[in-house]
Amino acid sequence: MIVISNQAYHQATADRVVVAMTSNPAQAPYSFLITSADLQRGTLNRPGMVRVDKIYTLSQTLIVRSFGQVNEQILARIRQLLQQLTT
Repeated sequence: MIVISNQAYHQATADRVVVAMTSNPAQAPYSFLITSADLQRGTLNRPGMVRVDKIYTLSQTLIVRSFGQVNEQILARIRQLLQQLTT
């Protein structure tokens, strides 16, 4: 999963808003592939598909570890696909 909510939201609620990420390489609408090269920090064991159409809220207490942080270009792509999905 990739956290897409901001710090203000995290401080105001007990949740985080995320989009799904899977190691299944099957292409789906509103999805795209990322690799370790797309991370600002950390590494991936293998490439993964970001599924922007799979949006969830999770309690912050359920998130126990971070594997990395995507770069700004990936966040911008997620925002762009979210906008396409909702307009």
